[in-house]
Amino acid sequence: MKISARNQLKGTVSAIAEGAVNGVVSIDLGSTMVKADITMEAINDLGLKEGTDAMAIIKASNVMFAAGSERIQGISARNQIAGTIASVKKGAVNGHVTIETPEGARIMGSITNEAIEDLGLAEGAAALAIVKSTDVIVGVE
Repeated sequence: MKISARNQLKGTVSAIAEGAVNGVVSIDLGSTMVKADITMEAINDLGLKEGTDAMAIIKASNVMFAAGSERIQGISARNQIAGTIASVKKGAVNGHVTIETPEGARIMGSITNEAIEDLGLAEGAAALAIVKSTDVIVGVE
């Protein structure tokens, strides 16, 4: 199956925090951890457990950016992924920013050109990709 979501990050389940309805799945990408808040039914249907190979899938429109590599305090989004900006492509109104993590994973987000300029996002600069755990889809093969 092919999917349209631009961000398909391969990793290994390192932990699952189980709740009554939902659970939080931690996927280790190497030096980066991605957390996904999904239903317990999905966790069971996918056969997720520690050590399972899994993919964190994130739509580009669900990625926010911050300039610099320091974690932001006082924000509810669980995923703050540090990297270096690999590319910035501007369109008429919106652009695509791609960061690369130390282990080589790439995360692309779609934001306005105004935001790109206001944040000073440019190739080679440090940045954070910020994603709510509820915006992460988990897949297995």
